[in-house]
Amino acid sequence: MKRRENARYQLVIPTSMGIRITPVNRQPVHVSREYRMHATSAESNVGQVSASLGKRVKVLTNFVAGSPIAQFIKSELGFRGIEFEGPEIEQGGPWGYRHQFNIADSGFGLRGPRVHNDRAGEVGRMLNVKDFDLERIFGEEGAEIVHMSGLIAALSPEAGQFCLDIAKVAKKYGTLVSFDLNHRASFWEGREEELRALFHEIADSADILIGNEEDYQLALGIQGPEAELVEGLAEKMGGFREMVERVHQAYPNASVFANTLREVVNANTHMWGALVRVGDDWFVEEPREIQVLDRIGGGDSFVGGLLYSILSDKDPADWVKFAWATGAMAVTMENDYASPADEEQVWSFYEGNARVRR
Repeated sequence: MKRRENARYQLVIPTSMGIRITPVNRQPVHVSREYRMHATSAESNVGQVSASLGKRVKVLTNFVAGSPIAQFIKSELGFRGIEFEGPEIEQGGPWGYRHQFNIADSGFGLRGPRVHNDRAGEVGRMLNVKDFDLERIFGEEGAEIVHMSGLIAALSPEAGQFCLDIAKVAKKYGTLVSFDLNHRASFWEGREEELRALFHEIADSADILIGNEEDYQLALGIQGPEAELVEGLAEKMGGFREMVERVHQAYPNASVFANTLREVVNANTHMWGALVRVGDDWFVEEPREIQVLDRIGGGDSFVGGLLYSILSDKDPADWVKFAWATGAMAVTMENDYASPADEEQVWSFYEGNARVRR
């Protein structure tokens, strides 16, 4: 894939930044009194892999003016090596705008994780093209890849239009468009027809399309594997390949398709695999067992590793390997993103080499 040359940024990412609070020691939310807090969003988690490994990454987002939470988020992004740009929107009183809160435990054994999203008044729902100079960002400064997710596209009609406008301007200036479908049923309730049309239009502009076991089916209406015929991911791999072929037929402008595959054994153990189609070539990582400290962010970090591989001109055969490893690495961390120290750590992870390095 040809990327824009002499771009200031390797990745530009529209997002809605928020806060995650997690009970310590993998305890359930309803009985916990001690929590760990960090700034997060699915999209910034994607950018973290590239930022950790030396790429220049920028998020486009809204902030609440004068908010200590906004200040905390900016400090966290700075610490993570991610640049940011966006308007300061007045809170409008105690019942006005705020940054979203994600309250989630990690589960343990047969007690699965539970996630509670508290997004009332979320400032990211106000994302609007009028607040960003897209001609400067993509025309003068430039980006090699713009990555967006279905979470942002489905936040509100304004945010959806924002993503669509970004895709169009980015394409005009030679920026590759990456779209992770990230279907969330609670976001789609009562808006199925509207969002299906929006997602179709964004996907039609995408160079890179990404989904999990269900995203292509739920967000784009693509027929998936017949779950009742077989059990287990390994037996369904052929069905997922056929599904991705149908996605390619529906969206021929894209040249890279990725499909992550997860089977939950228990909260601490998952089977993790992936498929990547590049042009007419298939690259498959068969599901294998991984240990899980906290499952949130694994899919985002897979995408992060995939995009980093593309940006680094790696052999396409290595894209799925590197992405598999960064996704599996994320679930070993308390943060919901992978922050590899270097590429060697990622490859050691992929190879199953957990020996101490001195």
